[in-house]
Amino acid sequence: MASKTTAEKLATIQKGYTLEGATIELGAAIIDGELHKDAPVRLPLAMMNRHGLVAGATGTGKTVTLHMMAEQLSTAGVPVFLADIKGDLSGLATAAAGSDKLTARTQSIGQPWQGKAFPVEFLALGGDGNGVPVRATVSSFGPILLSRIMELNDTQESSLQLVFYFADKNGLELIDLKDLRAVIQFLTSDEGKDQLEELGGLSKATAGVILRELVGLEAQGLEKFFGEPEFDTAELLRTAPDGRGVVTCLELPTLQTKPMLFSTFLMWLLADLFEDLPEAGDLDKPKLVFFLDEAHLLFNGASKAFLDAITTTVRLIRSKGVGIFFVTQTPKDVPADVLGQLANRVQHALRAFTPEDAKALKATVSTFPVSDYDLEETLTSAGIGEAVITVMNEKGAPTPVALTRLRAPESLMGPSEETLVRSTVAGSALLGKYGTAVDNPSAYEKLTGKAAAPTGPTADTPAGEPAAPAGYDVDAEARRIEEEILGRPSSRPPQAPVPTQDPEPQYGGAEDGEAHESEPRASKPRAKAPRAPRSRQPQSREPEPQPGGMMGDLGGVLGGALGGGLKSMARSMGTQLGRELLRGVFGTSSRRRRR
Repeated sequence: MASKTTAEKLATIQKGYTLEGATIELGAAIIDGELHKDAPVRLPLAMMNRHGLVAGATGTGKTVTLHMMAEQLSTAGVPVFLADIKGDLSGLATAAAGSDKLTARTQSIGQPWQGKAFPVEFLALGGDGNGVPVRATVSSFGPILLSRIMELNDTQESSLQLVFYFADKNGLELIDLKDLRAVIQFLTSDEGKDQLEELGGLSKATAGVILRELVGLEAQGLEKFFGEPEFDTAELLRTAPDGRGVVTCLELPTLQTKPMLFSTFLMWLLADLFEDLPEAGDLDKPKLVFFLDEAHLLFNGASKAFLDAITTTVRLIRSKGVGIFFVTQTPKDVPADVLGQLANRVQHALRAFTPEDAKALKATVSTFPVSDYDLEETLTSAGIGEAVITVMNEKGAPTPVALTRLRAPESLMGPSEETLVRSTVAGSALLGKYGTAVDNPSAYEKLTGKAAAPTGPTADTPAGEPAAPAGYDVDAEARRIEEEILGRPSSRPPQAPVPTQDPEPQYGGAEDGEAHESEPRASKPRAKAPRAPRSRQPQSREPEPQPGGMMGDLGGVLGGALGGGLKSMARSMGTQLGRELLRGVFGTSSRRRRR
């Protein structure tokens, strides 16, 4: 077959990217080494809910690409969510200054450029940063996502699902980590052994392992993320008074120390949106577009249940008007089942310095449609700010592959001044709703008979010191476990006695160090917990779980639920009760059911 002339290749790209509806302008095509500003490369706005992939080696311009796309989405009235890994994306709030180099680039691709600032909302996980604190309740987070953070194996994950089931059935609200610890300690105590037996597959050894992992999370300061007021994901769908979409920028200053929390939190956001948003079908523009940077963190070491849930969410959330763009180094970072659903591809340069790099390059080339480019050569020689692009056109077919010089952002390509970020947060309408943590009565108070202590702003917490939730006194055993994990004396205060009318119960769920050591683990080795004294005093809790009855009838069913979790349980039950307890694709609890 004779090779095409440059004019024929140009005509192919011009025809392929001639679109009727609103578009995101990506740049101008490069054909046979020459830039053609009369061959613009575009992405249909209506097709952005078909999801996408922005990939490329470090330093090739991926962050600038999503920065540029976010600007145009905001201008089109589409809200955007960005995870700010390096702090650069805060520059969206500051207009960029022109330069001779920038002018030459924008003129070469036919881009009319003007410095602009965009409406940005800054968030921070649990207040870990300058942004508005974002929290989630343990109950809404669900057992699958929580298992992901704690790196539990499949058996332990299924057992945690049963703990959530028990709490759901008995009106024990799981708001923060101390609530979940209280429920597990109750189930492994003498007072709760009957209920533990009714749960069938939940062994005391497994419960002890989960309890130790919870203490580990508390020792890392992650308890600040779990609590109330819980962030309403509907806040991500807002537009500014001038009609532009609000760009929600999640600050991640300590990502390297908590990568699992970051990636899992993003899936919680998607799961919550998935549960709450109605079916929308095909829209002229999406309701929201997510850019998930460092996407490989989502999938590294993930359980099959977690991967299945991601795949299901990506497949189904499209029809609710939400687009997801994964940002990572190579397509190999994304599982094939997910990659197959990403219709829009922006592939920056790849390197082939090692045999593994060469294999990744060949695998990437194989995922593109047949084109007029030698993609192996093109992908290794593309410059910074250039990418190989193919997207879905308005008819649902892939556009021609085009090497593209990408547009320049109109806002600052770098971090905004910290004073601007702080003033933006201080003026945010969200700060009054989420800035102050609260500790309402929940499972911990019901099982221990203690009243929740008053809470104050998270800003009162001394910098660098993990703050325990208000009203929470960790017992001696938990402090000893923390000391083993951190290798230093515990900073947590000893438990203060609280006078009550009835004797105070003390649940000794983690005292059996031998049982903990016997539990098979897929990850890190564990230090043996010291044995703590057990209290056999009578308990005082509310409400009183009833032995037998519904719980007794479900014992056999729950005992066989370990393989498939609550979904399999609900299917096997085939009852209205089973349908009510189905917590969603990630085991999360939707806001409508939580209220």
